[in-house]
Amino acid sequence: MSENIIIALLSLVGTLTGTFAGIMATSKLSNYRIGQLEEKVEKHNQIVDRTYILEKHSAVIDEEIKVVNHRIDDLEEFHK
Repeated sequence: MSENIIIALLSLVGTLTGTFAGIMATSKLSNYRIGQLEEKVEKHNQIVDRTYILEKHSAVIDEEIKVVNHRIDDLEEFHK
């Protein structure tokens, strides 16, 4: 084989190896970043769920306070 063909084949192998290595590195980095984003989203979703539960509990407490205040007003009227 001629020297030019050997050099061309070696260049092709080098180029393919470099390209494949670059793709693999980029893929690993992308997968890592996606994993980190998924963790952040999960934490955010947990906070949203907890906030919803707290708001619901707060609404129940507010309603109970209204009922208690109404009962106190009734008792005050009764003792006058």
